[in-house]
Amino acid sequence: MATAAAPFTLAAQARRAYMETLLRAVPAAIESVLSGASRLAGEKGDLPTAQKRQTAAADIRQPMPHWQHALIEALAAAPFGRSTATSRGSLASTPSSNLAGNMPGLQLVDDDTIELEILGSRLALAMMDKASWEFTDLRARVSHLERRDELDITDVLRPQVVARVVLDTWRATGLSLDHWRTLQAVMHETFGELVEEAYHETNRWLIGEGVRPEIDLRPFIRRSIGAHVSSGFGDSFESGPRRTNVYVGGPAPDAGAGVSEETRLMTRMGGMARQNVGHAEAVLGRLNRLVGRQVPAFADTAEMPPSPGLVRAIADAQSGVQVKLRSTGSDDRAPVSMPALLQEMQQRKVALKQAATTPVERATIEIVALLFQSILTEEKIPAVVRVWFARLQMPVLRVAVGEPDFFATIDHPARKLIDRMGACVMGFDVGTRAAGDALDKEIKRVVQVVEAYPDTGRRVFQTVLTEFERFLEHYFKNENEATRKGVSLAQQVEQRETLAIQYTIELRKMLNEVPVQEGVRNFLFRVWADVLATVALKSGAGSEATKLMKRAATDLIWSAGGKVSREERADVIRRLPPLLKTLREGMAEAGIVADKQDEHVQALNDSLAAAFTAKAAAIPAERLDELMRRLDDLEEMLPDAEDLQIDESLVLDLSGHESTELQIVTDGGSMPTPAMLAWARELQVGGWYMLEHRGHIDTVQLAWQGLRKQLSLFVSERGRGTLFQQQRLAAFLQAGLLVPAQDEALTVRATRSALAKLDAAPERLLD
Repeated sequence: MATAAAPFTLAAQARRAYMETLLRAVPAAIESVLSGASRLAGEKGDLPTAQKRQTAAADIRQPMPHWQHALIEALAAAPFGRSTATSRGSLASTPSSNLAGNMPGLQLVDDDTIELEILGSRLALAMMDKASWEFTDLRARVSHLERRDELDITDVLRPQVVARVVLDTWRATGLSLDHWRTLQAVMHETFGELVEEAYHETNRWLIGEGVRPEIDLRPFIRRSIGAHVSSGFGDSFESGPRRTNVYVGGPAPDAGAGVSEETRLMTRMGGMARQNVGHAEAVLGRLNRLVGRQVPAFADTAEMPPSPGLVRAIADAQSGVQVKLRSTGSDDRAPVSMPALLQEMQQRKVALKQAATTPVERATIEIVALLFQSILTEEKIPAVVRVWFARLQMPVLRVAVGEPDFFATIDHPARKLIDRMGACVMGFDVGTRAAGDALDKEIKRVVQVVEAYPDTGRRVFQTVLTEFERFLEHYFKNENEATRKGVSLAQQVEQRETLAIQYTIELRKMLNEVPVQEGVRNFLFRVWADVLATVALKSGAGSEATKLMKRAATDLIWSAGGKVSREERADVIRRLPPLLKTLREGMAEAGIVADKQDEHVQALNDSLAAAFTAKAAAIPAERLDELMRRLDDLEEMLPDAEDLQIDESLVLDLSGHESTELQIVTDGGSMPTPAMLAWARELQVGGWYMLEHRGHIDTVQLAWQGLRKQLSLFVSERGRGTLFQQQRLAAFLQAGLLVPAQDEALTVRATRSALAKLDAAPERLLD
């Protein structure tokens, strides 16, 4: 229930609640550091490391009470909304002597101070990794109360401010930075948990005061063009010609925030693949802990059959929902309004709880009801689809009461099915998609199948999930008007590039021991292999056009061989004009523009002229005949396309496929980390994203992925396709130029919403 307190008063009270939670937890944190140090000292390791750990564990024990006192005192002295008086270097060692006697304000920064900055940045990053989502919610609520876009860089709520206090008091107490580095993992874990709990309790208090129980993270997805981040040392770091900064799960870099803030942001982006999973697991973990405090038996994940009365009540409720929502079919009745539907579901929840016989069953009914209340009020789900989500509530409840791991794992097929269907329909402009199209019909079919098999539980959800994944591949390729052409073009690109790679591999094998001038080799591998692939795809591998291009390759190889007699040289000169004409025709067929053709022809002329004067051995006629036979049979020798890798060097050639319907991304982004490459491979067809490319920001949907996900096609609502190679896709994700439109899966968002309501009123679990 919201109080009448002024917003600024509430914000100040929230900071006070946050600080009080921190202060209460400091003694336990100190004990955790001591126990963690002892644990490290007892672990096996190389001799130098083991000695460092043992020495650190022994040395820190006596000063710990002094550090605890200094830490509590410094935190308690922090003004609300601003950092403590421990400004840069105030508790650290005094800076070195003046740079010049007549410039008293300009000082050298000693190594110790710089080391403190580095260690403080690492600690702040560890805190943010642990508590990012709680901090994001708290930041949104406090910023809302204070009517501003962002917290001050010196705000005590920021993790870097607390991290600085922790490091400064450690150093001021006489504890060494060497010992901190030895125990760094313990420190990061301990203080990450400290601020996470403080953020959580402060959020819970604000929710109880009625402050934004539902948090929309979209205001924290920000885009800036040509942004600069100050290094704090007089330099600036360019973010690139076009850069998207995504502040999800962490504070936005403020002016003058320093290099460490930029580093933190990029590290967070680089770990998003792992953290999305970790966040979902953390939300479920919090739900289970909260419910477990009210209903201890809820933690038991052993399958237990629901009570017979509840089984009958669920069946009756499912039949009632089907009758109520039958207006979504082909009859002429008016559709059910959402308020009426929610009221209906509330009444059914009451009836279901009356039929339940155990506290666990009643808690499960409450949680599932809250989940679907959130899902059904999600504005981005089209109304025609929302009713089919409503009809899933009873089948999901039936699974949840019989399979408690529905609340224990993010991989339950019922949860994954809801997330996949939600991701496909939650585009930014879903109203432009005609209701009743193939995707809507498939969602309807999936729900009806689930309803038809009430006793199969997990198995039916897994079966329809697999079917839905297969449907999506067919849908974007054949039935979706916006994506069909783009997918066709992307498949042609992949086929052509794959075939070109196969031709290149075989040409290299064939010419491995043949004396051919290097310029001609490069032309065959880099240009003519693509020509062969293009013509073979257009005309067929056995067509006369393809055979003509293969003969041109043989003629070129012969022409570039050693020519010792006047007759041979005259023959080359006679055959060269028609050969060059064929080469130009082939390059034109492959989409190579005239200027580039001229460059290639000039390079070949130079290579052939060099071959005239070289004293290389001539290629025997029988060897040429063998090459021609192998070229004729080339397709039979091609390696399996599944084993090929379309690497970064080939992406440069993909630009030749660009058209009005398809753009090829060949540059941009930043060097991806292994975690980001893994994320690029994990993207699922159907998801919506915001893409910034060539000066435009578009909402796009992932419509197709090629062999081993080496190529990925995103299609805008207008039908414009954008094709990425895997490495480039990871680079765009790394730089924040490609951002998920939904930063949480539908069920994770619904679980967080349920968690907020249960946090405010846990007694509803037992009603």
